[in-house]
Amino acid sequence: MNGFNTAIKGAFHATLLILFIANFAHAQDATKVDPKHYKVEFENDQVRVVRISYGPHEKSVMHEHPPGVVVFLTDGKGIMTFPDGRKVDTSFEAGKVGWESGVKHLPENTGDYPHELILVELKDKQGSSKEK
Repeated sequence: MNGFNTAIKGAFHATLLILFIANFAHAQDATKVDPKHYKVEFENDQVRVVRISYGPHEKSVMHEHPPGVVVFLTDGKGIMTFPDGRKVDTSFEAGKVGWESGVKHLPENTGDYPHELILVELKDKQGSSKEK
């Protein structure tokens, strides 16, 4: 009976660990941790299209994006802060399109005007975002 109790306790702890890890990975999703700035516009088993909108001098929280295509709808400037504390000044022009190879960051709009962009996130073959 003692071995059975030990096995049950081990399974319980393993389940808790899996739930914690899954929740932590899910918490990095920008649409979950910062719904004010990130809104899913379209999603299927291959892509997720996210509209990103920041007011003047607004910032997000640390989050991740899988690889995808970014389309800048407005001009903008900002600062990207990375997990290691490094900060990078950024600027972009309306109409520009670029490739994002996947990133974990905390973006901030340092400009006096709102900025908006569309991010088309690619999903893996199982139909889940790559950051999950």
